[in-house]
Amino acid sequence: MQEIIMKECWIMVMMILLLKESWCSDGCLENERIALLQIKSHFNSSSSSFFMSALDITADCCNWKRVDCNATTGHVVQLSLDGVRSTEGDYWYLNASLFLPFQQLNSLSLLGNNIAGCIKNEGFERLSALGNLEVLNLGDNSFHKSILSSLSGLSSLKYLYLYGNRLKGIINIEEFNHLISLKDLSLSDNAIEGFISSNGNEELKLSNLEYLSLSSNHVNISLLSPLTRLPSLKYLDLEYNQLEGPFNFKELGKSKLVTLNLSGNNITKFVDSREIRASNNISELYLDDITITKGSKLLESLVAFSHLKSLSLESCKFEGAILNQGLPHLKDLEDLKLDFSIINDNFLQKVEVMSSLKKLSLHGCSGLNDTKFLNQGVCKLKQLQELDISSNYIIGNLPSCLANMTFLQSLDLSSNNFVGNISLSPLTDLTNLEHLDLSHNLFQIPISLGLFFNHSKFKHFKSQGNNEIYGEKTEQNLTPMFQLETLYIDSYACIEAFPKFLYYQHNLRVASLQSLKLRGRFPYWLLQNNTKLEELYLNNNSLSGPLQLPLHSHLNLSFLDISDNLFHGIIPPDIGTHLSRLELVDLSKNDFNGSIPSFRNMSLLQILDLSNNDISGSLPSDFSCSHMIEVHLSRNQLQGSLEDAFFDCLQLVVLDLSHNNMTGSIPSWFERFYQLAYMILGHNNIEGEIPIQLCNLTQLSLIDLSHNNLSGHIPPCLRSTSNFARLSDHEKIEFTTKRNIYSYQPSMLYYFSGIDLSCNKLIGQIPIQIGNLNEIHVLNLSHNNLNGKIPASFSNLSQIESLDLSHNNLQGNIPSQLTELDFLEVFNVSCNNLSGRTPEKVKQFATFDESSYRDNHLLCGWPLQKDCDPPSISRSSNDAEESNCFIDMEDFYVSFGVAYVMVLLTIAGVLFINPYWRQVWFYFVEVSIDKCYYFLIDNLGKFKLF
Repeated sequence: MQEIIMKECWIMVMMILLLKESWCSDGCLENERIALLQIKSHFNSSSSSFFMSALDITADCCNWKRVDCNATTGHVVQLSLDGVRSTEGDYWYLNASLFLPFQQLNSLSLLGNNIAGCIKNEGFERLSALGNLEVLNLGDNSFHKSILSSLSGLSSLKYLYLYGNRLKGIINIEEFNHLISLKDLSLSDNAIEGFISSNGNEELKLSNLEYLSLSSNHVNISLLSPLTRLPSLKYLDLEYNQLEGPFNFKELGKSKLVTLNLSGNNITKFVDSREIRASNNISELYLDDITITKGSKLLESLVAFSHLKSLSLESCKFEGAILNQGLPHLKDLEDLKLDFSIINDNFLQKVEVMSSLKKLSLHGCSGLNDTKFLNQGVCKLKQLQELDISSNYIIGNLPSCLANMTFLQSLDLSSNNFVGNISLSPLTDLTNLEHLDLSHNLFQIPISLGLFFNHSKFKHFKSQGNNEIYGEKTEQNLTPMFQLETLYIDSYACIEAFPKFLYYQHNLRVASLQSLKLRGRFPYWLLQNNTKLEELYLNNNSLSGPLQLPLHSHLNLSFLDISDNLFHGIIPPDIGTHLSRLELVDLSKNDFNGSIPSFRNMSLLQILDLSNNDISGSLPSDFSCSHMIEVHLSRNQLQGSLEDAFFDCLQLVVLDLSHNNMTGSIPSWFERFYQLAYMILGHNNIEGEIPIQLCNLTQLSLIDLSHNNLSGHIPPCLRSTSNFARLSDHEKIEFTTKRNIYSYQPSMLYYFSGIDLSCNKLIGQIPIQIGNLNEIHVLNLSHNNLNGKIPASFSNLSQIESLDLSHNNLQGNIPSQLTELDFLEVFNVSCNNLSGRTPEKVKQFATFDESSYRDNHLLCGWPLQKDCDPPSISRSSNDAEESNCFIDMEDFYVSFGVAYVMVLLTIAGVLFINPYWRQVWFYFVEVSIDKCYYFLIDNLGKFKLF
């Protein structure tokens, strides 16, 4: 019996091992990895991170950028090769057979690569062997309609995107006939005129096609009749096709369309018949961006859409037209969108006849400045469930007629100028409300939200911006009937205590209580009571004490922002265990001390901000940073080296360690951060040279290495370019420009780049290659030991706004070409050894004063006090004076030598001619020699005593 049991156990173990082998993958397959490298070579991409950084070429290709693999088999299932080849070069031809090794490929995107076609016999027909290929995106390339025949064999395709190519003229719909699985076809942004069919009225095999986009073409409505033979077509997009005049349903009337988009055309009316009207199933119609004049029949002709439920008239111009001209006949209409349209006061005067209407959106309209339109008819829509009148700058109190709209579930009043205390408003009667947005008005709102205590369906409340939030003297001790899911109360106020209704909430997903000057301790009870809480924002308050975590781990919290408070003490060491699902942690602008805790359990962490605290110690080496994008640790007391930190943070975009006490050198392995855009390491004690490997960081936008002890030369290949990397909306980056420190919002950083290497010990000449950074806005190389000339190539810095080269040892002239820098606001070359004239007083250089040039003793010209040419009045006398005092040293040496030789020759001649003088001369020489001899004999003994 034991033997049987043992055998069964062994069999189970073997089965588990076999299943493990089949369930788990050790990485991508070798043949597919090789194929990826061949694709990279074929695309000839200039991107250094096409699939991987240079250091990861031998790594598991399933972890490469643009590649997704099946977690079980390890096969590549998705390739996203969007924009990997520059669109600025010539058109090129693709070898589609390179994708054949990926037998399990499900999705392939070649968007935006300037492909004009395929190599002969290597076209997309080769991909018919890929039986799992369902998604093919060839958008924004340069394919002609000849490409269609090569796609006919891809019978597994469900989604085909050919938008933004060069498809022209009339297309035979039967080119797609073999794509029997196709559901979604996009042909927008081409020059297509229509479709023909060679098989008469026979039903097409595209029996699954549901979505067809032909927007931004040159479609002729008379050439759309083949589309009626698409049995499953439900969505047709014809927007911006220059359609003009009446739109005849004869070509489309018998189709099974549900959604039709005719926006951006110039349609005057719809033409139909009773037969067509009976078969018209269109329930959703888009007529955005159309001008409707007073005499237009367009609104009246909408009666053709007898089953219409949703109508969009966004961004339209209603020039004298009245809404009730045709819309009242739409008895089933439930959703009407008029956002961003230009309407007059009378447009909505009889809207109440549209009794079926459930949703009305009037966001950002022009002409709605007061509440007149509400009183005219909108308030009479008693069945209305959703009303959006945001961003209209409406002035005044809420009209009392809103109390009649008792079926309202969603009301958006944001971005207007409404006034009054909402406790005295008709909002108290809207007991079916679920969603209410009062942001950016002038309301007075009680923090207790007591007026909504009887609103049992209330789930979403939002008040941000200029509203006045106030606390009541005696807050009600009632239990609210609502259970909120999202709560935003963000306004500058002085509330002090958390509102009591929060203690009764258990379904919160988002809680934002910002800028209310709340006092007290961290509300750990809010986390304990709301286990579904995903986002908590308590920034810019006056909360204090230690950061107290909930008793049990919270598995849903993703965003925690308690910045700009008065918290102190250490950051709890077990924060990574209790809040392991965090993606954003912002504890900045507090008074936390101690060391940085371990975040290794936070495997999803993307943004970490501990800046502006009193945190000390070294950087931990166990950051769990496989998803880390931003690290903000500036203005602390951190020390130690960078050598062991962030090694695995390959996705880093922002690294800010400025204003600390960091030592050591910049590691050469920083080149692993192939997405790094903002490297802010200024105001530390970092030593050594700037590693040449930083030149491999092609995405760098801001580089701040200022106020360190860096030495050596400036790498000539250093980069700085505009970067559109997605950053957190509320995180800022500090950078010094134009002599001031600015905090830049992400929206500004997209258009800003700069390099600051000031206050170091850099030597050598300024590389002329720096002049090729034509997108750079700030360049600061001041307070170093740089020498040589200012490169003339700096005239190529066409976007430069601040250029500081002061306090160096630069020589030579200031290049005159710099006057072509049209955006230069700050220019400083003071405290160098420059010479010659200052640049001409033109353009931006006419605005610079003496401080830009001071302490260059050989520099002259405006605005310095030293003129390059002496005054013309005294020029002749000065010239004469200079000529009298002037000594040519070369002539002096020649004349002196000649005179010396002449003297010697004269003496020799006299002695030769006169015997008496010759005898006296030799006697004098003999006596002088004897005296010298006896002097040495007499004094030699004395010298020996020393």
